[in-house]
Amino acid sequence: MIPQFRKAYNAAFTEGKYQAFLEEIAQAADGHHPRFHIAETPIFVPKEITGHLMQACDEIIDLITRADFKELSKGALLPENYVPGETEHTTFLVCDFGICEDENGDILPQLIEAQGFPSLFVYQDLCARAYRQHFDIPKDLNHLFGGLTAETYLEKLRRVILGDSRPENVVLLDIAPHKQNTQVDFWVTQKALGIHVVDLAGLKVSGRDVYYLDERGRRVPVERIYNRVIFDELVKTRGLKREFYFKDEHDIRWVGHPHWFFRISKHTLPFFKSKYVPATFFLGEMSSLTGNLEDYVLKPLYSFSGEGVLIRPTLKDIEAIPSAERNKYILQKRVNYLPIIDTLDVPAKAEIRMMFVWEDEAPRPEVLTNLVRLSKGEMVGVKYNMDKTWVGGSAGFFEQ
Repeated sequence: MIPQFRKAYNAAFTEGKYQAFLEEIAQAADGHHPRFHIAETPIFVPKEITGHLMQACDEIIDLITRADFKELSKGALLPENYVPGETEHTTFLVCDFGICEDENGDILPQLIEAQGFPSLFVYQDLCARAYRQHFDIPKDLNHLFGGLTAETYLEKLRRVILGDSRPENVVLLDIAPHKQNTQVDFWVTQKALGIHVVDLAGLKVSGRDVYYLDERGRRVPVERIYNRVIFDELVKTRGLKREFYFKDEHDIRWVGHPHWFFRISKHTLPFFKSKYVPATFFLGEMSSLTGNLEDYVLKPLYSFSGEGVLIRPTLKDIEAIPSAERNKYILQKRVNYLPIIDTLDVPAKAEIRMMFVWEDEAPRPEVLTNLVRLSKGEMVGVKYNMDKTWVGGSAGFFEQ
């Protein structure tokens, strides 16, 4: 991807620069080191692939902005996951694309998943700027879109997350935030926006009012919740003592209402019809299982971080799923990621996450930045890349 920039980067890379880069990120997060491997390199995305990604995202958003989208997506909401106060549309959108090739051998991004949920918005900007500070990144490439600068990007996030509230009345909410793999984003978000990171177990309720206790034990009202709680994890967290329950009516505003985590998810994939989206089917709607199942990936709808995903499922795997449970799975045509990123040993594959916000009065979501994951394993993820280098979380610098 932009060979001259790749060759120059690899030739100039040193372990010393990389360690200084990592230390800068840790210092910016007040000593909180990321709990995931940060790749030794960013990627350089040529204008042609940027164009494909933008076109793909436009086609995805065309569906999400349809007047009947709530009707289309109602099947994603289970009764036990109902939360009052659903917003008119999602506040956040991320679209994950594998960098693949089509039948003609041309590079063509393929949608792996879309999600109505926030990602590492503040951390990613920090990471990209740290790459630029410690390595020679071409000035005419950018990790931000739409002419945004570091200042206007942060101001937009502040407007979306804080709204008209004071920072102390906005909380970033998760389960045991200190234990989350994504926690580095929590601390840099807290630092950048002045909001408070709160453990779900520490959120207090009095009638319809929600509050937390600050460091001095003072009661601080909560007006807005920047939600980072993943329901799949909440269900699996046994014995969590808490006062706040999502199903109850509260006088708060959700920044990222939990319903959109489900409405825009793996459940949405079968509705997309695009050259950028692999053919996807609800398992429960397939009258017969014909063709080569090894060409597909079996994915449970209600899981995260790749849990429960089966590459090359067999008929036996599918028959083991009770008929009544099959509506909770999809079959997605398997795509082959191109090992397209030259590294110091073997080439790496890339997955690019395009990251959007959708302001209240805006007609459509707006792409702000990106996140990249590099892999040398069969799938993108930590367990497939153990003991490998030049893999993990990264950032893309785009020709635009």
